[in-house]
Amino acid sequence: MNEQKLTKYLASYKEWLTQNPSAANEAKQEQMEAQQKAHVFTKERLLSLTEDDLFEYLSPLWAMAMWGNKHYQIDNIIEANGIELLRKQFANLIYGEADIEKRWDDFRSKIKGIGPAIMSELLCKTYPAQYLLWNKKTYTGFKTLNINNLPRYEARLDGKMYAQLSGIGRELLAKSQEYGYNEICDLLALNSFIWNELQDDSIDCTISDKEEELIATSKKDATFIHNDIRDKVAEIGHCLGFRAEVEKKVAAGAVVDAIWEVTIGNMGRVIYVFEVQTSGSIDSLILNLMKAKNNKAVQGIVAVTDQKQIERIKKEIESLPIKEEVKFWDYTEVLRIHEALQFVNESINRLGLVPNGL
Repeated sequence: MNEQKLTKYLASYKEWLTQNPSAANEAKQEQMEAQQKAHVFTKERLLSLTEDDLFEYLSPLWAMAMWGNKHYQIDNIIEANGIELLRKQFANLIYGEADIEKRWDDFRSKIKGIGPAIMSELLCKTYPAQYLLWNKKTYTGFKTLNINNLPRYEARLDGKMYAQLSGIGRELLAKSQEYGYNEICDLLALNSFIWNELQDDSIDCTISDKEEELIATSKKDATFIHNDIRDKVAEIGHCLGFRAEVEKKVAAGAVVDAIWEVTIGNMGRVIYVFEVQTSGSIDSLILNLMKAKNNKAVQGIVAVTDQKQIERIKKEIESLPIKEEVKFWDYTEVLRIHEALQFVNESINRLGLVPNGL
């Protein structure tokens, strides 16, 4: 951590607070209300969540800003997971007795469609003295302070890494107070400081072609990468206007990772199938794609993986009838497109064209 930079930005933030008392008070009030809303959801309430409760719990989150129609997205989360599993996992993530590393990993491995941004925001708002809100803005802020070894990909953010990042957040909080900046009273207030002062435009945090490949290094890593890419493929489809689902049965013996579906005039249903490959044998991926083609509505089959495995799959299907039909999508492309669409959606949603509550 570059403490010289930290003190410079803290002084700048102090000046901003002094010169903008109305905005500063509004930000403080927003933080207090966010904590109050989070605390309404006790363990008992989470264990008895209704679908309306879940909407009330998730829709106000900053991490949901990219979705104009939040009902649609939350309905998809319920359909993908089932309300009972969501009850148990939210209660365990927020109020479980195990350490945060285990609770985090358990949630990430079992819940579809909810990633680190939502998870960390809920934890931060419930326990603002303990847990960090982690998203792209936080990543940029930490990079601005020359904090190293940060997870560029959400798929790399396991429970151990999240615990470490929260520790860094608490260290920043302690340093801020040590220097006399008591306005930064917890990690939620630290988040406001990061958003206001640490978004250095000279730091390019977009995913580039030169980014290190997202290769699984362990079984847990492979699971997180697979689930993260699967969910992002579905979210891209949703952003493009398709009905998007994960782990969907499309033909006998073929449950695929994600689909995009649309009804087109006289053509009827058109389905695009996506299979994500992170590790292990590629035979099951090929077999699943072949079976998926038995559904006449399936008009496209896509293998989503890293560049090395793309070449392996191409060789394996060289003599198969689906050779010309399989399309390939690199992980990095998926992540880059998702980031771009997230930026576009958040920007448009700030125009307020879709009423709150939809």
